[in-house]
Amino acid sequence: MTEMQLAEACGVDAKTVGRWITESNRVPHARHRWAACDALGEEEAALWPNAVRSALTSGPDREIVQVFPYRSAAPASLWKSLVTKAQRELVFAGYTNYFLWLEQANLAAALKRKAQSGCRVRFLVGDPSSPVTAAREAEEGVPLTLSTRIAVTLSELEKLRDVSGIEGRFETGHVNLSVFRFDDEMIVTPILARRVGHDSPMMHLRRRQADGMFDRFADHVEELWSRGRDIRETGRDGQA
Repeated sequence: MTEMQLAEACGVDAKTVGRWITESNRVPHARHRWAACDALGEEEAALWPNAVRSALTSGPDREIVQVFPYRSAAPASLWKSLVTKAQRELVFAGYTNYFLWLEQANLAAALKRKAQSGCRVRFLVGDPSSPVTAAREAEEGVPLTLSTRIAVTLSELEKLRDVSGIEGRFETGHVNLSVFRFDDEMIVTPILARRVGHDSPMMHLRRRQADGMFDRFADHVEELWSRGRDIRETGRDGQA
């Protein structure tokens, strides 16, 4: 495509297109960038990466660090790094939290060290005896049921029962939304219909503003936590 052809497609002068090409720091107006992307069949991030980075750090979506189409696509090292860096608060509000014990080596020891250093550690777990859990199990239709996965987490938490600073509560309001908090960073996974957690999309957030995405998800978890009941008041099978 010639400069003249691109200029006509974008509604600008050919000399303007020439400056886009020769002056690497020049960033066109958004409407011209989008028109150029349409004309060239390219993503904006490929043509003007600086413009995209600027939007991510100053726009309404600046709290989004990265996204993954599947939670299983995120490297295990990301989770380890987030746990390691956290100093004040760790919240694991996955409905089962089962995968954490499998994918993170010596997680129990790491959580114990965190709690002993003053970090608050909380697990919000689905109630295995709830009709909500039964309905979700029927929808997933997998051999490794929610109740079984929850039982694994309860068993692991039982080993940490005497560690001050590690808490656990049952709730069912997050059956379709898993939220994991690491101080001012967060992993959010909306659970899709008929999909298990590892097969659902995932967002990595970092708090940048008051009442932003991070705060809204954090408030959601706090509301559920306030309604939950202590897992220590029940047996390991979730029965009161």
